[in-house]
Amino acid sequence: MRYFLILMTLLVLSLPLFGQTVLEAEYPGYINDTVAVIDVPSQQLTLYKDGKAIRHYPVSTAERGVGNRANSNQTPPGVHYIRKKMGAGEKSGTVFKARVSTRKRVAVEHRPRHLDGDFVTSRILWLGGLEPGVNLGKGIDSFKRYIYIHGTPEEGLIGRPASHGCIRMRNADVIELFDLMPEKSLVKINP
Repeated sequence: MRYFLILMTLLVLSLPLFGQTVLEAEYPGYINDTVAVIDVPSQQLTLYKDGKAIRHYPVSTAERGVGNRANSNQTPPGVHYIRKKMGAGEKSGTVFKARVSTRKRVAVEHRPRHLDGDFVTSRILWLGGLEPGVNLGKGIDSFKRYIYIHGTPEEGLIGRPASHGCIRMRNADVIELFDLMPEKSLVKINP
């Protein structure tokens, strides 16, 4: 009985590392010492460094839920990687159009309400899918769907589903995440 309890304790303690170890084995060639895990039900992003959770951020995923189809306005599930990063050095609240800084800034709305327009602000971490048939391939490709982790002026909606498919973050949080995650880092979206 004592052996069983020790074994179960070790198993439970290793669970956070197990997910990262599986990602390392299945996706060689990608940066796997820094991994972001987005949990859609809790609207949380947890950043792992060397298997240890080092940051927790509230996020906002799609108002229409989880899905992978083009034009669905849903957040795609599965394993992704950061294919491109944009916005280094831009001021917090800077608005991007077609991934280019407008050099204009938008005021943050702290109340839980939608603004006119779907603003992408501060930083962009553009995701590429790694799972054929899930988030990679014709009609479901996360990169071609322009799925980002990005800042938003609608900070009052962070913590609840409100986006058009992307993962929204508070501006200060996405700036910090941008600096902590290099391109080719893995991102797992759990539905």
